[in-house]
Amino acid sequence: MLKNTKKTILIVDDDMDYLFQMKTGVQDMGFDVITADTQREAESIIERTKPDLAILDLMMENQDTGFILCHKIKRKYPDVPIIIASAVTSETGMLFDVTTQEEQEWIKADLFLDKGIRMDQLQREIKKLLKI
Repeated sequence: MLKNTKKTILIVDDDMDYLFQMKTGVQDMGFDVITADTQREAESIIERTKPDLAILDLMMENQDTGFILCHKIKRKYPDVPIIIASAVTSETGMLFDVTTQEEQEWIKADLFLDKGIRMDQLQREIKKLLKI
């Protein structure tokens, strides 16, 4: 019997419409998807499941929920790539990047994307991070 080789992606966002769209889009790419809409739910999932990749919203219950989840995931599973997908730049004008050493030390994400990314772009980034 063949072992299930599908990669599992955790998507965390408090916007239920966006979460549904992302889940559907990522499933259509051929991945298994686990979703959470709160920090607590996401923490519960990572206690019992190691995702192959995580896509996190930045601002949920708190303005830094995504950063907190990044730290918790990387502490438990240092090799899991994390994408932060956020509208923070359009909402606040604040720019985040993870290309400098300094930012990587405190942000802990592997990639920062503005919300509204096209699914084909997202698929390329996921494949790059998962090396598939």
